[in-house]
Amino acid sequence: MANYQVLREKYPTITYKNYEIINNSNSLKVIYTYILGEYTFTPSVTISKKYITNSNINHNFLEMLFFNYGLVNIINYYKLSCPKEIIIEAAFIDQTQINFFKKLIFNGLSEYFYRNKIDLSYDEFVQFIIKSDKKFKFHIDDKFDGNLILIGGGKDSIVSLELLKEEQEKNLCFLLERNIYPKNAPSYNSIYQAGYTDDDIVIFDAEIDNLLLQLNKEGFLNGHIPFSSQLAFASYIMAYLNNKKYIIVSNEASSNEGNIEGSNINHQYSKSIEFESDFRNYCEKYLSCHIEYFSLLRPLLEIQIAKIFAKYPKYYHIFRSCNLSSKNTGTNWCCSCPKCLFIFIILSPYINLETLSSIFSTNLLEKPELLNTFIELLGYSSNKPFECVGTFDEVRYACNKTIRNLTQENKKLPYLLKYYQEHYNHNDNIQLEQYFNPNNYVPKKYIEKLKKEL
Repeated sequence: MANYQVLREKYPTITYKNYEIINNSNSLKVIYTYILGEYTFTPSVTISKKYITNSNINHNFLEMLFFNYGLVNIINYYKLSCPKEIIIEAAFIDQTQINFFKKLIFNGLSEYFYRNKIDLSYDEFVQFIIKSDKKFKFHIDDKFDGNLILIGGGKDSIVSLELLKEEQEKNLCFLLERNIYPKNAPSYNSIYQAGYTDDDIVIFDAEIDNLLLQLNKEGFLNGHIPFSSQLAFASYIMAYLNNKKYIIVSNEASSNEGNIEGSNINHQYSKSIEFESDFRNYCEKYLSCHIEYFSLLRPLLEIQIAKIFAKYPKYYHIFRSCNLSSKNTGTNWCCSCPKCLFIFIILSPYINLETLSSIFSTNLLEKPELLNTFIELLGYSSNKPFECVGTFDEVRYACNKTIRNLTQENKKLPYLLKYYQEHYNHNDNIQLEQYFNPNNYVPKKYIEKLKKEL
């Protein structure tokens, strides 16, 4: 019997027992209770009152938002045993809400299912059991204005900051901090470099229960979660607490491409247009139509974002997009993962290799040990790396353009580009830099900013 089957039989249910909101003099704290067999988890959320400017809070509405965050947060603990049932005792949700969360869990954990060899259909993998009739009554007036911009420290959110700099006085920068990782220095540095101060930052402090980490070490299941969906619900809370109309994320069109051909497995599912659309519909029906979530960069590809980012050298030695590094100090590139190599490649047509090498402390295109990763990024392997990387076409396009640039300058091709030139037919007739994805939710006033930047 597979490991997941053993754990699924031993721990067949996980219960969202309750949530407790503690209103202290200087903070709001919410403690959630989830139960899996003999284990009880009590993760928490803390929001300092210095990050709250809304003086007219509807407490029923806020309680409902915290309850909903608890629904998406349970995914962290669900993945321990892939239980057959999720029991909700904290409040009532209807069938449409069940459908939303079931779809999110199934698609958002697709990589987790794949890596743990979990072969379950959509119908059989989990059932929701609702054991509460508690409902929330509220009315929210439209008094919202300005932007809440989610900052991760990478090139994408930096581009969003630059695109929105004319509205700086209306902008707030959102950070989610977790106890399992160190403080994200690149995020703060990006914000400060863009001209913002600590007064322009709001923080959602989410603590993982350390028991979860202990059980992972003991052999319970683990894997990638749809983290951006948790960001979506968390940022909605902070937008409400600060009267912000727009929640702006920086997910590009490229995130819609999956990792395994012929399947629904997508490492970036909760960054995709499918999730964005589902979440917007959920917010409009169950939360408020006055706060709007969208990705500013959805019309663009990674290659276009890289070209725009290259216009801002002041961020070159500040930004970071390496997930391995973020789990440690967050201040360096590991220079060995697919994400590092992808970022190096996608920037190479627009930033000369000498400058890029100084940013990464080495020329990643001269590393033979990255050849297999390089082939995967190009799409000449069975799988696309399980990372937030662009499409195969974009990687090939960037390689073609960099080869052409170096050839025109009579410069020697680095190892990986030489390998690419010798082993694959490279055709860059497609004009990716002129692409504009019409499938987006960007308000009209920002569409012109994007087109002007291109």
